[in-house]
Amino acid sequence: MDSSDCETLVEIYNSIVEERVATFNTGAINIDTIASWPNLGSVIVADYAGETVGFVRSFPYRNRECYEGVAQFSIYITMRVRGKGIGDHLLHRFIDEMEAAGKWKVLSRVFPENTASIGLLEKHGFRQVGLYKNHAKLDGGWRDVVIVEKLLGEADDAVGE
Repeated sequence: MDSSDCETLVEIYNSIVEERVATFNTGAINIDTIASWPNLGSVIVADYAGETVGFVRSFPYRNRECYEGVAQFSIYITMRVRGKGIGDHLLHRFIDEMEAAGKWKVLSRVFPENTASIGLLEKHGFRQVGLYKNHAKLDGGWRDVVIVEKLLGEADDAVGE
């Protein structure tokens, strides 16, 4: 991501907020918020046909040192290009980047009815590890979220030992 991406990422994020399918956030964000994201983690931007159409961003799971190898993430694709492989491309690059950065786990939370996102994540080796019931309210109603994770590098190699 570079500063020229900020305005488009604001538009993408704010359109996802309006859809109410992928985040509990309900307020619009601005360029200053987007510009601060690289200070918290990685931001990978996807282009399609010469236009920025999506992104994946990581952020710390917890502030404690013992969790420094765990990253949370969000992935958002503008509606008009969903189903064209943009998410595949972003997740592949993201997983490689997280592993290269020494992360041993990436995780996220997904609304259960967001079956397209759940399918994409499962395709890339994420597993569902649980369900947070009534995790937070969105537009006055309680919403559940599916917890997904993917082990990387040494942590993945150690499974089954």
